[in-house]
Amino acid sequence: MPQFRKTSTAVLTGLGALVALTACDSTNSASGPSGAASGGPIKVEASDTACSVSATTAAAGNLTFEIANKGSKVTEFYLYAEGDRIMGEVENIAPGLNRRLIVEVPQAGKYQTACKPGMVGNGIRGDFTVTGGAQSANDASAQKAAATKSYATYVENNSSALETETAKFVTAVKAGKTDEAKAEYARTRVFYERIEPVAEKFGDLDPAIDAREADLEPGQQFTGFHRLEKDLWSTGLKPDSPQIADKLLTDVKSLVAKAKTLQLSVLDLANGAKGLLDEVATGKITGEEETFSHTDLWDFQANLDGSKGAIAALRPILQERDAALVSTLDKQFANVQALLDKTRSGDGFKYYNELSQEQIKAFASAVDALSEPLSKVAEVVAK
Repeated sequence: MPQFRKTSTAVLTGLGALVALTACDSTNSASGPSGAASGGPIKVEASDTACSVSATTAAAGNLTFEIANKGSKVTEFYLYAEGDRIMGEVENIAPGLNRRLIVEVPQAGKYQTACKPGMVGNGIRGDFTVTGGAQSANDASAQKAAATKSYATYVENNSSALETETAKFVTAVKAGKTDEAKAEYARTRVFYERIEPVAEKFGDLDPAIDAREADLEPGQQFTGFHRLEKDLWSTGLKPDSPQIADKLLTDVKSLVAKAKTLQLSVLDLANGAKGLLDEVATGKITGEEETFSHTDLWDFQANLDGSKGAIAALRPILQERDAALVSTLDKQFANVQALLDKTRSGDGFKYYNELSQEQIKAFASAVDALSEPLSKVAEVVAK
């Protein structure tokens, strides 16, 4: 999930229990053996000032990190390849909670671990070395190759539609047609929200296109959909709104080009589907995503579609390995969809500020119930 999103400290369901690790100083340091135990998870103890990782080396393949947040701030954990390429991440780890990250690292090389207390900045980093060279999971299995190819096609199709709809939206903004631009806004963003399970693959394009004003780092320019959302619903179109619109379309075109060359693993799909629903449960459920337009339910529907799209690509593998999990996922996806269907209005949805607190609580409960079985998918497909 993208680094720039900042969410509330709502409680998430943790995965697995962790034993306590020894305390460390304010730099990232290893405790225990320097290499990961054979077949065992790499334990991470995060605090407000430290990120203690129990191993600094591991053999290539599927790596499992178990993160315990011992601090007072919500934190995140990342594994970076060179150039700050995100190999895997876990966001929204509330104080006192444990989370698990399973990430495929098929190539030997130099990597970095990072904890981000407060979910800001570059994080508390430490060097991490991967040795050997395991065969990529999506090459090792025809099923996995088919799954990643299927989802890559889904992403490519939605990104292409995003370009088409963004062009219409930009045209309306530049023409000063406020009502027309407002009508285009939500239905254009649907195509972006559907591919958010792999949004981090697009690097800096993700915050350029989708950053909220509240998430900006000092000195970072406010661009993309949400800047234009503010212009349309709050301040009125600004002199530079046409330039912001042009940049948005340029960024979307760059995203489309990247989508055609995506390299995905089954764990990208599994972790992305789970991470996206976590983001809904802990942040978007508050109405913080569409602060000015209140078109959050369009986003919810697209996020649900995107998560389902990833799971659909993995379905043959899941059905073979854990049919009961597939049944549970189907049931919980249907429950969330049923709640969304009750909020439909015309060819869209009610505005989020029209919902009652009871409806919002029902959404939160249903998304939490779906998030729990989604948390098991990565472990199943990693086998």
